[in-house]
Amino acid sequence: MTHVNVLDPGASPLDYYGFELRRHREAAGLTQKQLGDIVNYTGSLVGQIETARKLPTPEFSERVDAALGTGGLLSRLVALVMRSQLPAWFQHVAELEARATEICTFQMGMIHGLLQTEAYARATLGALDRTRLDDRTAVRLARQRILDKEEPPVLWMVLGEASLFQEIGGPETMRGQLAHLLSFETTPGVNVQVLPFSAGAHAGLTGSFTIFRFASDPDIVYTEGYGSGHPTADPDTIKNCSLRYDHLQATALSLRDSAELIRRVMEERYGGQLDPGRDAVA
Repeated sequence: MTHVNVLDPGASPLDYYGFELRRHREAAGLTQKQLGDIVNYTGSLVGQIETARKLPTPEFSERVDAALGTGGLLSRLVALVMRSQLPAWFQHVAELEARATEICTFQMGMIHGLLQTEAYARATLGALDRTRLDDRTAVRLARQRILDKEEPPVLWMVLGEASLFQEIGGPETMRGQLAHLLSFETTPGVNVQVLPFSAGAHAGLTGSFTIFRFASDPDIVYTEGYGSGHPTADPDTIKNCSLRYDHLQATALSLRDSAELIRRVMEERYGGQLDPGRDAVA
C-alpha cells in the first residue's frame, strides 16, 4: 500500500494525480471527508485516489476542479492517468486516437471501443478476465472523450452485420448498445454504416483495421492481434488499406439504410423500441 506521506509524484501519472489532489485539498483547508461531502463522494474514495490506490474518473475530476478552483488541472491530468492504465501495447493507439482528425475503422464482429456503452464494454472486457473490471471499463470509456473535444475527429465506422447479432452481454446490453449507435444519426462527425451479409465476399475479409488521418502527419494503419497492436505508416500498406476502406464504404449500406437496419435488429431481435420523444442513448 502506498502511504500518503511517501507518495512519489514522479512514479506514474496516477501518483502525480494523487499528489496534486492532496496538495490542492490541503491548500483549501479541507479534510478528505469534507471534500468528499462537497463533491458527493466518500472521504474514503478521496483518500484512495490521493494514495494512488483507486483510479479517478473524469466526473470526479470535474467536480473536484470546481470545488477546489484548480482551473481544470485534474480534468487535464485524468486523460493522462487513463491512458497510462491501458495495456502498454495499446497506449500508442490511444495517443493516435487523441491526435487524429479523422478515424476510419472497419470492424467485422463487434462494436469499436469508441462507440461502446458501459455495459457492452464490461461484457467484452470481462469475457475471459474479470479482474479490475470496473477500472478497465472506465479506462476504455475514457477514450471516448475525444468525441467531446471542441474539434473532435470525424469518425467513420463500417460494421459487419454480424456485430449486430453477436449477443454480447445479453439482450438488454445489446438493446442499449444499438440504441447508442442510433443516437448518432444526426451527428455529422460520427458516421456508422453496416456492411450487410448480402455483400458476400468483400474487401475486409482479411480482418478489422483502422486508418488514422492527421492534419500534418502521415496516415497510420492499425491492425490488432491477441495482446498486441500493429500500427504502420508504410506507404504501400496505407494505399492498400485506404482502397479497401473505400470499397467497404461503397459496398456498405447508406447511413440512413444502416440506421434502419440497426433499428430493425434492435426491435426484432432484442425487443427494443425507441421512444420518439427521447434520444437513443444507452
